[in-house]
Amino acid sequence: MRPIPVSNRPPAPAASSAGMSARQLLQAPHRLMFFIGAGNVLLAMLWWAAWLAAQYTGAWRMPDIAVPPGWLHAFLMQYLVLPSFIFGFLLTVFPRWMGLPDLPRWRYAPVGAGLMGGQLAILLSTLGWDAGFTVGLWMSLAGWLAGVATLGRLLLRDTARTWHARSCFAALLLGCTGLVCFLVFVLTGDAWYAFASIKLGGVVMLLPIYLTVAHRMFPFFAANAVPGYKPWRPMAWLGAMWGFLLLHLLLELRHAYAWLWLPDAALLIASGVALWHWWPRGRMPGLLAVLFVGTAWLPITFALYTTQSVIYLLTGEFVLGRAPMHAMFIGFFGSVLVAMVTRVTQGHSGRPLKMPALAWFAFAALQIVAVMRVVAEVAPDALFWQVASAIGWLLALLPWVTRIGRIYLSPRADGRPG
Repeated sequence: MRPIPVSNRPPAPAASSAGMSARQLLQAPHRLMFFIGAGNVLLAMLWWAAWLAAQYTGAWRMPDIAVPPGWLHAFLMQYLVLPSFIFGFLLTVFPRWMGLPDLPRWRYAPVGAGLMGGQLAILLSTLGWDAGFTVGLWMSLAGWLAGVATLGRLLLRDTARTWHARSCFAALLLGCTGLVCFLVFVLTGDAWYAFASIKLGGVVMLLPIYLTVAHRMFPFFAANAVPGYKPWRPMAWLGAMWGFLLLHLLLELRHAYAWLWLPDAALLIASGVALWHWWPRGRMPGLLAVLFVGTAWLPITFALYTTQSVIYLLTGEFVLGRAPMHAMFIGFFGSVLVAMVTRVTQGHSGRPLKMPALAWFAFAALQIVAVMRVVAEVAPDALFWQVASAIGWLLALLPWVTRIGRIYLSPRADGRPG
């Protein structure tokens, strides 16, 4: 579709709360799913911060829940919070990557209903509604299956063999496996399935999707913004990353921690090489810079993982605890989430492609929170730093989430549909 000439464009409607409507959420997949993700991330972290603070202060007692709270925190973040944004992005870009028509509402609305309803029911179970946990898990699975089925139908119609789409879809299938593993854990009580679910969600679901999107989109964005930039997108690199991540997963599932340094060192080198090639050498706009600053957390993550594994090989101790995992989740996943969601939100709402002040605040604050959470694993008062970082996460994202939520409830600023 050719752009409408500036002189013929309808005037942008005045931004006001009067124009806000929940009906706007169904205008596009990213509107609905990003809005749900924004709500999910605040609610999930609010519960986690309250639980951590209760343990630290003893000022109140949180109700007992069906599973260990730390495992539930991991499940919510990996299978409901971040996937809300991921499905919103993929349900929007899959048709465009493949040259297919945009999806009708009835294809993406069930995905949103499952992920939003699932998390709400699970969180209500932490407040005393016992049946909510089971209801929430099955709603979550239903939302996931609806999303995977819709994206799978698009792949069957893809005649161009879009490898980035296939890579993302493979990761989602592994994510479905992880979600089913958590259900098996709840039904049987076998803790190995909870362990497998957590590892599947982070290592071979979220990471490959983030890497695939970065591999396809980041060089494209840079080439459009930085004169003389040469995109670097070898498919062999993406395939190698998949191989190293699968090896890491296999070693984790077999508890062969002493050998994790082999794939982790390879991942450190490969991620460092990619960051070197991707990083523009000239001046770049802020909306582009945050993508690469966020990606810089990836080699940091694997440096921590490699160090952890080597020390374990020599001493048999996990001296860094969950520091590498939180460098990945808060530093890499969190930073790139803010950067990409801001970019999509600005562009698809008819606003200028630039970082608004609240997005800068969220991004900068997340860098501090990531450092705090990593340090918490080796600090003398670890629980205090965990509480502080959970509260910091909420303070960092609340203004940003409020802004983007209002945008999704409002018409496009340029008056165009979508």
